[in-house]
Amino acid sequence: MREMLRIGAGAGFSGDRLEPAAVLAERGGIRYLVLECLGERTVALAQLRKRKDPTRGGYDPLLERRIELLLPLLKRHGVRLVTNMGAANPVAAADAIIAIAKAQTTPIRVAVVTGDDVLAKIASDELTLESGTPIAEYGELVSANAYLGAAALLPALQSGADIVITGRVADPSLFLAPMAYEYGWSLDDFDRLARGTSIGHLLECAGQLCGGYYAEPGRKDVPDMAHLGFPYADVDSDGNATLGKVEDTGGCITLATAKEQLLYEVTDPFGYVTPDVVADFSTVTLRETGPNRVEVRGATAKGRPPKLKVSVGHLAGYVGEGEISYGGVNALGRARLAGEIIRQRLGKAFPDMRIDLIGSTSLHGRSFDSREQPYEIRLRVAARAPTPERAMLVGEEVEALYTNGPAGGGGTRKYVQEQIGIVSTLIERAQVPTKVTLREWSRNAQAA
Repeated sequence: MREMLRIGAGAGFSGDRLEPAAVLAERGGIRYLVLECLGERTVALAQLRKRKDPTRGGYDPLLERRIELLLPLLKRHGVRLVTNMGAANPVAAADAIIAIAKAQTTPIRVAVVTGDDVLAKIASDELTLESGTPIAEYGELVSANAYLGAAALLPALQSGADIVITGRVADPSLFLAPMAYEYGWSLDDFDRLARGTSIGHLLECAGQLCGGYYAEPGRKDVPDMAHLGFPYADVDSDGNATLGKVEDTGGCITLATAKEQLLYEVTDPFGYVTPDVVADFSTVTLRETGPNRVEVRGATAKGRPPKLKVSVGHLAGYVGEGEISYGGVNALGRARLAGEIIRQRLGKAFPDMRIDLIGSTSLHGRSFDSREQPYEIRLRVAARAPTPERAMLVGEEVEALYTNGPAGGGGTRKYVQEQIGIVSTLIERAQVPTKVTLREWSRNAQAA
């Protein structure tokens, strides 16, 4: 039993910055470092990479760089790492970690949690949560990953592993598992699980809690964002916590940043559903206890969901894009003309084509400023196609606007990208057994 457990958030998405995690490991006084690097689309794209290279593909693209930076710090300061950087291939990710440990001559034990990949278990007539239509109507599936909870991670933590690496685990559960392990919480103690889930949710986006994605000059100023720190939580045995960040790092933790993060991506604050618990965030209280210190208490529970959510990825064809810029007087008028030219040339072949005037209409679909006179506009045209060759036509026509469109166009860009669509469904818990596999290396033994 520990009087207080300190857990740090070292990443909030796959492409997050590397340095703040190192600062937490070196100067944060943390016991656990959590790297949350997986999203719905991220895991589907990882499945595509795995299909191309089953032995090395499918885990997080930045895994090697993060581990090379962090491993010496984790070992030196006795910090355990929990992460979902395994994405679509946690076993290959563990092997990559072992290779780094061997190169650094650092003894390591890695626990791999698998079982979230349920592609072989999803029936084609399962209905999607988004539309109620059968999954089969979406075409070829490339992935189906169930959201695991803290229960799947506990055996890995019990193994004594230095690093626990997983695939699709619900974001707050990555933080909840160390709390439940260290304090011996029952997985039926739903109110404690709800409080732990609220803490995990506050931490899961890392820099956002410290003012990233919050800042607005003149209205919501955040200091020294160039050196934005990432947060940690000091958690007690009842699941109450105080949020903080490392001294002399940028950003701030305030009631305002905590409130925004608490509600971030929460459709129903009265029933936030995770694999572990349905948490009621409406009972949460936040209290500022000092500079960059916010106390979190009071989440309650409404039981546990009977089924697990599954994120399903399917092939959605290709998107062809083209961009060109117009600057100077009447830039908006010339960009509108260019867009209309493309619509007349390609509209019949691509009925769902999207034309954006970046700087005027691209965010909200229209301008709300009747007097707008922007000095520069970038035209973006995009359309879906079943083949990359057909998708390329979009960019080719935009490029042709150089000499076949309005005056002054320049800076063209064209590209084609394969698209993965994402839908969701549910699966019975009994259909998602999990497994822990250990990988180890020491100077006296080879990797297991």
